[in-house]
Amino acid sequence: MNRMKRLLALPLAALALLTIAACGDDSDTDAGAAAEGHNSADVTFATDMVPHHAQAVQMAEMALEQASSQQVSDLAEQIKAAQQPEIEQMTAWLEAWGEPTPDTSMSGMDHGDMSMPGMMSSEDMDRMAAAQGAAFDRMWLEGMIQHHEGAITQAETELENGENADAQALADVIIEAQMAEIDIMTGLLDNLDS
Repeated sequence: MNRMKRLLALPLAALALLTIAACGDDSDTDAGAAAEGHNSADVTFATDMVPHHAQAVQMAEMALEQASSQQVSDLAEQIKAAQQPEIEQMTAWLEAWGEPTPDTSMSGMDHGDMSMPGMMSSEDMDRMAAAQGAAFDRMWLEGMIQHHEGAITQAETELENGENADAQALADVIIEAQMAEIDIMTGLLDNLDS
């Protein structure tokens, strides 16, 4: 149980570090990101990660209503708390860079047409919404592990090809936090099997 608490604390610690960094002075962090150089890889990272995170937030909200396990609910709350501010941060970068911002509303997101790694289709989301109890928990954990693996792939691509320091720092945070959450979710799945 102590290991689980430590793993749950990792993404929250990463979020706290980002928050502290953002409060360092009176300058606007988002404007700072725009003032720095950026390339097409940075734009792709933010453009793709915004709807990717938005779907994770939708999945987290679903779990907050339907999960039968308190641990799944707690993890869903943690994911939502970490990813919603990151959506806002990346959207602000895109606006500052003069780039279009993705539509993250339920109606604006066509999950089935998305080619981003880890994204769930509309059919997958509908099946999850219809599930109950332990079946929901299993489906949610398996889907979120796949979703996180996709986000890690996108973040690794940003580290390889991007040039914006803020975008690369966020990519590092995403990799560390989501790898820790995958470990937690794998453990929760193992508990469902035992």
